[in-house]
Amino acid sequence: MGSSGSKPRVRHHPPQAPHHDDDDDRLRLGGRHPDMWGWFVGLIVFALVAVPLSAAFAFATNPGTQQLFAGRLSDATSAGYQAFWWVVTLMLLALPVLVGYGIARMSPRALLIVGSVVAAFFIAVLVLGQMFVF
Repeated sequence: MGSSGSKPRVRHHPPQAPHHDDDDDRLRLGGRHPDMWGWFVGLIVFALVAVPLSAAFAFATNPGTQQLFAGRLSDATSAGYQAFWWVVTLMLLALPVLVGYGIARMSPRALLIVGSVVAAFFIAVLVLGQMFVF
């Protein structure tokens, strides 16, 4: 009964986690799926563009408002004026969807880069506005 007759030890390795897809590597804040954050941010953006969206829709459906604008919009044809405001309305309507989709599908690093660029642009606009406008 020595060590020569004993069985070799078998090491048991813990089971490895299954391979994660790229979807699992995305940002998960608070244990929620990124699609929920996309919907939430899209709703916030929709709330921010609600008034300009309403105004653009009003300008698109009422050609009499063309007289309110000076310059190129007042010189445009009625159909061109309405087409311009319909394009603006559709772009404002698509913005929350695009932002929400981008938040849901982007990696945390990409979100950080985009957020930094937006913050820098916002600060630059505030500084330049204070210097030259007011």
